[in-house]
Amino acid sequence: MLKTTTAAIALAAMAGAADAKTEIQWWHAMGGELGQKLEEIVAGYNASQDEYTVIPTYKGSYPETMTAAIAAFRAGEQPAVVQVFEVGTGTMMAAKGAIYPVYQLMADMGEPFDPDAFLSAVVGYYTDTDGNMLSMPFNSSTPILYYNKDVFEKAGLDRETPPKTWGELEEFSNKIMESGAAPCGFTSGWISWVQTENFSAWHNQPIGTLENGFGGLGTELVFEKDEPLVRHWENLKKWQDSGLFQYGGPVGGNDAPPKFYSQECAMYMNSSASRAGVVANAKDFEVGYGMLPYYDDVEGAPQNTIIGGATLWVLQGRPAEEYKAVADFFSYLSSPEVQADWHQFSGYLPITQAAYDLGKSQGFYEKTPGADVSIKQITLNPPTENSKGLRFGNFVQIRDIMDEEFQALLSGSKTAAEALKSVDERGNQILREFQSANE
Repeated sequence: MLKTTTAAIALAAMAGAADAKTEIQWWHAMGGELGQKLEEIVAGYNASQDEYTVIPTYKGSYPETMTAAIAAFRAGEQPAVVQVFEVGTGTMMAAKGAIYPVYQLMADMGEPFDPDAFLSAVVGYYTDTDGNMLSMPFNSSTPILYYNKDVFEKAGLDRETPPKTWGELEEFSNKIMESGAAPCGFTSGWISWVQTENFSAWHNQPIGTLENGFGGLGTELVFEKDEPLVRHWENLKKWQDSGLFQYGGPVGGNDAPPKFYSQECAMYMNSSASRAGVVANAKDFEVGYGMLPYYDDVEGAPQNTIIGGATLWVLQGRPAEEYKAVADFFSYLSSPEVQADWHQFSGYLPITQAAYDLGKSQGFYEKTPGADVSIKQITLNPPTENSKGLRFGNFVQIRDIMDEEFQALLSGSKTAAEALKSVDERGNQILREFQSANE
């Protein structure tokens, strides 16, 4: 019987170490159908090469994922990559020493990287004042209108024609309810993102000074001065009281999707990335797609909507070899084939022109009517200072304030003007605290 020598054991250990793959941790906030697809993408990458292994970990909602990453960084246990939603951009940018900017990462690792390959409406949100990309776009979305074609037909409406204006939406909703085709006209996810932030961009109205925060930490909220927004919140209250609109709840509005799936509400406004969930759940009726409604007496409307979703931020403090893996993984993620597949499955925007062009050459948009609504809407006009996005520190907390004040409006304890004035006052206090901590 042969004895295993110490030298042989050492050689075997060295060989094993040489064969070991570099692992990187990716914390994300994708659940449900989107989470399953993300796992599939990662599995495809891991199988495509034999040097690196990406380990994706679901950490809960967007706010929960960002909070977990910040806590882990403070404890020295951070992942290499974390998915952060768009309103966390200002907070992440201010985290000096915590972030490894993507443009710098790709250059340092010698990985080919062309920022001009990305759609301008996407990349502009995540660049610094010098035009450098700070994080890697992955899942960018914008809100659109979903509607029940069968209910439209029952109500005597054209099943192929969604409402273009808020006036038409009110008219259509009344016809739907009066005909008995459905008990509710419309519902909405994300009162903050859809019916406030995107509403203002769509009507070319500012929600903050200094280019909605892009111009510096001294920005102040100006929701109360947004006259179309004040009118819109007043209308939402009126429509809620009449039953024409049904509130979907705070934060993301998790009560809204079931109202649409069950055919209780005929129309539903939410992220273009809700399409995967809509397709999976709306099995008893045909779904139509349209752009968000606008008030046709507001000059400059419709302008363009702004993005939601998230990007991938690289965190400092990991071993050097992990960053080579991250750069390689990012190149794979942004490839036309991967991005076109992700976009076509999910409803997220194709982040590069090449991914969009690939979808067109594949005939995807001809075979899937409505799948390009989000792209047409967000690129409808060149972005203005009011419609290129927003960059406010601690905006997650400000969104919570929006929800609280909107609920005060619905309860009748405040008017729309009073509620939005309170959003400004409370939100500006948070902005001043953020400014003081980061200047």
